[in-house]
Amino acid sequence: MPTTRETVLQALHSLLQTQPAPVLRGEILPERVPAAGLLILRDGDPGEPAVTLSPLRYHYQHRAEVEAVVQGLDRDASFTALTAGVGAVLSADRTLGGLCDWVEAEAPRPVDLAVEGAAGLKAAVIPIVLHYSAADPLA
Repeated sequence: MPTTRETVLQALHSLLQTQPAPVLRGEILPERVPAAGLLILRDGDPGEPAVTLSPLRYHYQHRAEVEAVVQGLDRDASFTALTAGVGAVLSADRTLGGLCDWVEAEAPRPVDLAVEGAAGLKAAVIPIVLHYSAADPLA
């Protein structure tokens, strides 16, 4: 049976898959970036929970990360479309179907990367903060 943390991360992964770009989870960057770009979900850090005692609940502000990568000549426009799409799907379902109290993205910090013999990459990490509660830190 999946843990609360895993259930939340699976729901985030499923929500991101509504984008035209492929979405991987925990994978390394492939040799080729698809024309629509690529998103890679990293599980991130659940952080230190706040605890309430009656009933016992662990309240997390889990920081997952989404790596957004585009390649090609029109990288700026492609990158803007890719990151705006991530923002749009998150704002359409801020609770991941009721699994979270709130989901919010932080601004990406894009970088341009040169690739020898190919078009450069534009990439950024988009921090996603998942606010949720669990009955046990391991459940």
